[in-house]
Amino acid sequence: MIRQKLTIQNKLGLHTRAAAKLVDIAKKFESKIELIYRDRMVDCKSIMGVITLGAQKDNTVDVIITGNDEQEALQAIQKLIDNKFGED
Repeated sequence: MIRQKLTIQNKLGLHTRAAAKLVDIAKKFESKIELIYRDRMVDCKSIMGVITLGAQKDNTVDVIITGNDEQEALQAIQKLIDNKFGED
């Protein structure tokens, strides 16, 4: 199991488009991936769950990944967030 704090860096936070990109990445992996923000835990493979977190720019979320490909999943999610979800 990996637990990592990640800071949302894009201007609009986890809005619909960013959440969709995050879910698409998460679904590529076999591992169970969960996000925690303000004491709410959601499945990272659920678009509605991710959107309803309401995480904004500079908010910190915890990602918990459990499974055989957890390291690869963390790297992919970290890269997406670091690249601001491909937004300007």
